[in-house]
Amino acid sequence: MTWNADSLPDQTGRVVLVTGANAGLGFWTSLGLARAGAEVILASRSASKTEAAMRAIRVKVPGARLSHLPFDTSSLDSVRATAGRLSELDRLDALVANAGMVHMPKERQETADGIELVFATNVVGHAALLAEALPVLQRTADEHDTAPRVVLLGSLSTLLVRFHGDDLQLREGYSGWQAYAQSKIALSSLGFELDRRLAASHSTVRALVAHPGYSVNGLDRRVPGVNEPTRGRRCSDMLQSVYAQSKQRGAEPTLRAVTDESADGGWFFGPRWLTKGDAVRQTPAAITTDRDVASALWTELERLIGTPILPTR
Repeated sequence: MTWNADSLPDQTGRVVLVTGANAGLGFWTSLGLARAGAEVILASRSASKTEAAMRAIRVKVPGARLSHLPFDTSSLDSVRATAGRLSELDRLDALVANAGMVHMPKERQETADGIELVFATNVVGHAALLAEALPVLQRTADEHDTAPRVVLLGSLSTLLVRFHGDDLQLREGYSGWQAYAQSKIALSSLGFELDRRLAASHSTVRALVAHPGYSVNGLDRRVPGVNEPTRGRRCSDMLQSVYAQSKQRGAEPTLRAVTDESADGGWFFGPRWLTKGDAVRQTPAAITTDRDVASALWTELERLIGTPILPTR
């Protein structure tokens, strides 16, 4: 069956956790999954913004099964606090690692954990979340004979910069653009390495990576409390529409990675025309599939979070 963004495969009975779900790509991903029948856990920092997002989803999907999980990906304490909530879930069929910074600070900053802010927010927090969520995903696989999925978000920027694997936290030569692109290379690399290790352990849990192309808020319709671009923003984004697309369209590669039953672990989805278009299988940047780079990154992430990312079965 051909995957169709306008008619997703039925997700009734599945439980999906989406980080950074109260706005942007995360909101549209959550809405799409709710429309398809999934129970969606919206993991994000702001309770008020998440409530607004859930209200907006219920306008479109009356009776949608939604809940909020407080989650700050920049804080390891916040991630660890989610462990109890995750362990209480009856099942978890997919985790979408969507949260992340897109407006980087001009000057290098560190979190309370002493980790460079962009790397902590976009990568380290998700690695720590995976360590807590993977046992629940595996339990779901074992008890329900399913193949749960982890979907991590890449970016076009992975094609545009040199990766400084020996300086992941950019202690030298920091720039906001380098920090963002480097974090997306690392997150993509984490996804592909995770899938290789899951397969090697004979797990049926699978990891995939998706990227949204060049997606902008000004091309989306207004959603009160969720997407309210100014007139100026709409005008500027419309001028980019030749090569840009809406965030709703940008969420389609992620939705395909979660719902396409024919997709396999290690697959990479993105827009057909690189920056926009239908969600199709693509070839990732070579650096993101380099096994030596991934192995070194994995070791460093485990050191930073203080626990194995993939617990021994």
